[in-house]
Amino acid sequence: MKRLVAFDLDGTLAESKQAIQPDMAEALADLLTVADVAVISGGDWPQFDKQVASRLPARADVAKLWLMPTTGTKLYTFRNGAWGAVYAELFSDAEKQRIIEAFNASLDATGFVPGQTWGERIEDRGSQITFSALGQQAPLEAKEKWDPDFAKRRLIQADLRQRLPGLAINMGGSTSIDITREGVDKAYGLKRLRDESGIPLEAMMFVGDAIFPGGNDYPAKELGLDTVRVRDPQDTLGVIATVVACQK
Repeated sequence: MKRLVAFDLDGTLAESKQAIQPDMAEALADLLTVADVAVISGGDWPQFDKQVASRLPARADVAKLWLMPTTGTKLYTFRNGAWGAVYAELFSDAEKQRIIEAFNASLDATGFVPGQTWGERIEDRGSQITFSALGQQAPLEAKEKWDPDFAKRRLIQADLRQRLPGLAINMGGSTSIDITREGVDKAYGLKRLRDESGIPLEAMMFVGDAIFPGGNDYPAKELGLDTVRVRDPQDTLGVIATVVACQK
């Protein structure tokens, strides 16, 4: 039996940057009756609050919920009636500037300039800098069509790795690339979760849509966790139902 089930967010629990649907909210509440639940993804806390925390039914045991924004470089828990940060590991201003300059140079070099963008393409999330190819507010349909086979982002990722040695550069969501400090990926976040929760890694499982080499969920597999790769939130509902049935 697993004591904790960890999930990616976009593409796994919800469509990109969309709130979890009511059936997912109810499924997570069911899962919280039999195990702790963690969500680890590239978005910052406001996005987690909008997509997950504020959408759960009143019956959900949020004291057993661990929310890990910016690839686990932040951890939020519900204590004393409110959500609060347990820790946050932030880039310095000089580090942020270096990363943003590298992003701009890489985009010029690779030539991936979309015809239309929606909002800012480079977002400072404190402990993570995120590039969203079509902008932070791009509609889902446009995002799904831009790089469905990850080919464009693999080229940008390879270029960035030459420009930013010593930093972790991973693909996330449907159009994003996330940059964190070296060694900071979902495996790092899951190990921090182990330390904070007291739940050993062998008692965890991880569910995500990007469990493949270069995907930002793959470090969970490399860490040795039992993993389940899903195609979309509908797949995830089936995984949750199976876990709940097996844990009772």
